[in-house]
Amino acid sequence: MNSKIIIEAVGYLGSFLVLVSFLMVSVVKLRIVNTIGSLIFMIYALIIRSYPTAVMNFCLVLINLHFLYRMSRPDTKVYDLVRVREDDTFLEYFIRAHQEDILKYFPDTDFSFEGMDRSYIILHEGKPVGVTLGIEKDGEMELLLDYSIPEYRDFSVGQYLLPRLAEEGITKLIFGKDPKHHTEYLNKLGYQKENGRYVKKL
Repeated sequence: MNSKIIIEAVGYLGSFLVLVSFLMVSVVKLRIVNTIGSLIFMIYALIIRSYPTAVMNFCLVLINLHFLYRMSRPDTKVYDLVRVREDDTFLEYFIRAHQEDILKYFPDTDFSFEGMDRSYIILHEGKPVGVTLGIEKDGEMELLLDYSIPEYRDFSVGQYLLPRLAEEGITKLIFGKDPKHHTEYLNKLGYQKENGRYVKKL
């Protein structure tokens, strides 16, 4: 394989990653993949001495790194927590609208939510982005559902939610179901596994 083919392959790889990044729902993943693609394409542009292209991709890398840094230090002031009635019609609509995605991450979800007496909607600048449902007893809340829409799965919702629930009188959160794809989120927020359940003291 000669050097010309290798150089072209580098260019195609960078272009491919940049294009694929725009297909991703998660903003964090989009930024990460786009950064990698732009970096590879910048190297390609330098090799072929296309300096304007290299400069543009260098700027894209810096922009992505800037936003990734901001996402790692989320401004929780833009979120709001609203407690709603368990039979709230908008809550029912939100869950129904995202039922397929909920089942993807929580396949054993019982949508009757039997016994639920705590229900919250999380808003981002007025936009509903998640729900937290549970059964509370003596300050301990068993989580029936803790869900965020794909665009907001960067842990900032959870980092905002925990202190707000503490203000609501919750001292401990208990997640007893199979977490499936939720494990990374629980570990990131400091849940500890106890007797087959994930527990977080607030």
